[in-house]
Amino acid sequence: MSSDPKESAERRLPPPLRRPVTPPPPGALAAKARTLAPTMTRSMRRVADALVADPAGSAALTVTGLAQRTGTSEATVVRTARVLGYPGYRQLRLALAALAAERAAGRAPAVTADIAVDDPLPSVVAKLAHDEAQCLADTAAGLDTTALEAAVAAVAAARRVDVYGIGASNLVGQDLVQKLLRIGVIAHAPADPHLAVTNAVQLRSGDVAIAITHSGRTTDVVEPLRVAFEHGATTVAVTGDPAGGIGQYADHVLTTSTARESELRPAAMSSRTSQLLVVDCLFIGVAQRTYERAAPALSASYEALVHRHAARPDPR
Repeated sequence: MSSDPKESAERRLPPPLRRPVTPPPPGALAAKARTLAPTMTRSMRRVADALVADPAGSAALTVTGLAQRTGTSEATVVRTARVLGYPGYRQLRLALAALAAERAAGRAPAVTADIAVDDPLPSVVAKLAHDEAQCLADTAAGLDTTALEAAVAAVAAARRVDVYGIGASNLVGQDLVQKLLRIGVIAHAPADPHLAVTNAVQLRSGDVAIAITHSGRTTDVVEPLRVAFEHGATTVAVTGDPAGGIGQYADHVLTTSTARESELRPAAMSSRTSQLLVVDCLFIGVAQRTYERAAPALSASYEALVHRHAARPDPR
């Protein structure tokens, strides 16, 4: 491998060219549309909303008919289909028909209203519980398990793992790091963005860098992942927007979903829920793959801390 990071980066094909686009299964279509909606143009979002609201009716329409129903253009409908992962509108119509059949069989998700400022607490609990469950279900449905397996293999074999995130995403990163350390994987999650970049400079082939960012565009997360990518590390992005800037520096993309954002429910709340699911899946996969060394490490860490959890003697 060349010692020049720029030459090394140039020889690595851009991730979008190396990662084939796999159309989501029908059951994951609605989840993917909800996940990508915040990144779409207004006209594309109208198309996506129509698909999710009435898959059977949409599947019965030609591309011209759907464009007329949504007040958009045929080109917008086709672009929306491609953003959702389908080569063209024909493949999208087939998926919509299958989704409609699933819903007719009784698997349609319920929809709740946004939390209002005057909602009683029991209503808040019910709405949050529903949204959290929907968020987890959407993330699980849309998660690329091939990319997850590749990320698991890379972390299991890594000399070192760096995790980058800011704000709530950093808390998720810290959670992952604590779990990895307990099974003997050397991992770091610097909260300082400058330290994240200087850490990334030290990475090389055989190391792994994981970036966690809901928007996919947070500069303080994109920059260290770019540096890690250019220095030859295997890179993983956990993001709600796979088309964001983070994607071009990620070998493997793990897409998260979010519940609907409202005045009383900022995006950081729902993104955290889906991010925690993804990093938990990643951790369990690594623990399974490295069980022979992970099990003794877990046991040793438990034994080292068990005395701190013991009941204190009664001073009387």
